[in-house]
Amino acid sequence: MSEFAEMPEASVADASKDNWVDRFAPQVARPYLRLSRADRPIGTWLLLIPCWWGIALAGLSDGFQLWDLWLAVSCALGAFLMRGAGCTWNDIADREIDASVARTRSRPLPSGAVTVKGALVWMAVQAALAAVILFSYNWLAIGLGVASLALVLIYPFAKRFTWWPQAFLGLAFNWGAVLLYAAHAGEVQLPAVLLYGAGIAWTLFYDTIYAHQDREDDALIGVKSTARLFGDSSRVWLRGFLVVAVILMAGAVITIPIPPSKVLALILALAGVWGFGWHMVWQLRRLNIDDPANCRRLFLSNRDAGLIPALFLAVAVFL
Repeated sequence: MSEFAEMPEASVADASKDNWVDRFAPQVARPYLRLSRADRPIGTWLLLIPCWWGIALAGLSDGFQLWDLWLAVSCALGAFLMRGAGCTWNDIADREIDASVARTRSRPLPSGAVTVKGALVWMAVQAALAAVILFSYNWLAIGLGVASLALVLIYPFAKRFTWWPQAFLGLAFNWGAVLLYAAHAGEVQLPAVLLYGAGIAWTLFYDTIYAHQDREDDALIGVKSTARLFGDSSRVWLRGFLVVAVILMAGAVITIPIPPSKVLALILALAGVWGFGWHMVWQLRRLNIDDPANCRRLFLSNRDAGLIPALFLAVAVFL
């Protein structure tokens, strides 16, 4: 059978029932789109949002240019493609683990809907298309994009050798904050580094919540995670990640060289950081680590948490 042969219909267990892939995509394409998590767009949002942070933060200093419109649109396309390629690689590496976990055994590789060879080809196609976008940026951004591949390659194996795989995810998922800052500014400055750190702390926050869904299965098969490491102390650790994320993001805003005439822009940008922090406080108040459905809902709400500072930063640029 060809690696691209049509397979029986099989929705993924943790995808929403009305997702666009199941409703509108051609049946032959569905297993590959599911492999890319196109039916679960939250990961694309969480990869994209730090990119938008980086563009808007850099714009606070010298304003937006027409080029920034291309950066904002192209990084959205790039996030979709690279998240898809990364998820494909992750599922190739984790196919045996996924077959042992109730929530993931319906994914295309463990269920047999896609072969490993087909997945490798699909991953290469997505990465190649993302590279076309990356090579439209300046040389510094291109170099940063190529360097990020090391993090993408390592991440699927992190759960095998460290209790902190969420930290590796944070390093990979927030790289776009630095890359897109560099694509706008032509250099990497302290504000971009602080913003990157804020994103890593945010990822530790939301992905620890996410990992509590699989805590029992992970314990049975020996997969490590911060959810298992923190256990009943998770709320204390999450509060710490929240504080670090807010402090570092506020530091990123404060260290941007903003003209004295743009004090209102600084205040508005910091208001976005404040709203970001309060959204995470709201999540903590509702968190029940023993309820997988609760953890999933709160994890998904982080799209809105991340969009708060993105919106405030973007508006502040125009003041």
